[in-house]
Amino acid sequence: MAQAPATQEPARPGLMQQARSLLLKAEVDSRLLSMLVALIVIWIGFNLWSGGQFLQARNLWNLSVQTASVAVMATGMVLIIVSRNIDLSVGSILGVTGMIMALFQAEWLTKGLGISLGEPWIWVAAAILGLAVGAGIGAIHGTLVAYIGIPSFVVTLGGLLVWRAVTFTLASGRTIQPLDATFVLLGGGPRGSVGDVVSWIIGILVCVAIVYALVAARRRRIRYEFPVRPIALEVAIGAIACGVVLLAVQTANSYPWPPKLATAYAEAHGIVEPSGGLIIGTGIANPVLIALGVGALMTFLATRRRFGRYVYSIGGNPDAAELSGINTKRTLMLTFVLMGVLAAISSVISTARLMAATNQAGTGAELSVIAAAVIGGTSFAGGIGTIPGAILGALVIQSLVSGMQLLGFDNPTQDIAVGVVLVAAVGVDTVLRKRAS
Repeated sequence: MAQAPATQEPARPGLMQQARSLLLKAEVDSRLLSMLVALIVIWIGFNLWSGGQFLQARNLWNLSVQTASVAVMATGMVLIIVSRNIDLSVGSILGVTGMIMALFQAEWLTKGLGISLGEPWIWVAAAILGLAVGAGIGAIHGTLVAYIGIPSFVVTLGGLLVWRAVTFTLASGRTIQPLDATFVLLGGGPRGSVGDVVSWIIGILVCVAIVYALVAARRRRIRYEFPVRPIALEVAIGAIACGVVLLAVQTANSYPWPPKLATAYAEAHGIVEPSGGLIIGTGIANPVLIALGVGALMTFLATRRRFGRYVYSIGGNPDAAELSGINTKRTLMLTFVLMGVLAAISSVISTARLMAATNQAGTGAELSVIAAAVIGGTSFAGGIGTIPGAILGALVIQSLVSGMQLLGFDNPTQDIAVGVVLVAAVGVDTVLRKRAS
């Protein structure tokens, strides 16, 4: 009798297939995950190269402050590029709004109206003025692009030149200072931070928000009978996210005030300074809180509001978006207004951090902002891009620059590295789109 053929056991999936299956179940953005891996590699590489200096609390704290300004503008650049446009003028908008805010404080109020710096309303008025100017410039650009039909590349390239010239003309090439003391706190520094206790409170609240968001999303999926992640993955994702948040808070609190500043604080408040010196944790810097707040608001706007859905629809298929009843011209114009406002917020951070306004402020910032958005997964083809990806892209760009500065590389070498990373990111996006099609 013929023997029945032996049944073959199905081949077990390999390690890569198991990892891919796990990522699919966890619904993790592969581009975001690849950037996180790249960031970890960059940090470890620079830390080994610098003899352990890169991952010190002081350097990471400074890195977070330096990233904030670029990250704020990158969140707006995502929507600009998603809508199949570009804004080359963000650096010049940063410069001109910063100059106007500085002149408002240092000359127009003090010399023109005789009002001394230190009034509690000055920093608020200066910030509102800067935001209004940024919105106005964005409205001009948006009107020319959306209603007149001039390509955004041409409009914003002209804006880059015009607003840079206006910046120089306003102050005749001078550096404008001093600025209001409260306004300066928006730029960071030991006094421009929230301290260790408030930082822990913020970290705990963020963890609570993460857990709430995961639970709410799971309940919505169950209610509408959508597939849900395994509960173990949900717990793991929440634990990892909260662990990263608390580790970041711990790092910020590990950076102490400079000894002289801590001594002055002790003397001013009648504190007996211990023999080893008074240790005051700096905590999260104000620019970082501003950037995180902007990121959260922009994510909500892009994913939960009609305006964000309209922008992505226009970028995906402009003709179909217009035929579906979307007011594409108004939406595009508002996108540039939003970009102008975000550039002004970034200007508040950078001007306050420098404690002065200079004619060179924001020069070349447009390249870092565009690179951050593209490295973060935003496609020049339109319709694809995320706000968290852009913020992470800004952190990658600034990590490269900060690491090379720490190692003593000159500016041309830093520009080469950023340029190579930008081209590589666009190349990867192009390959992925071809495979998808």
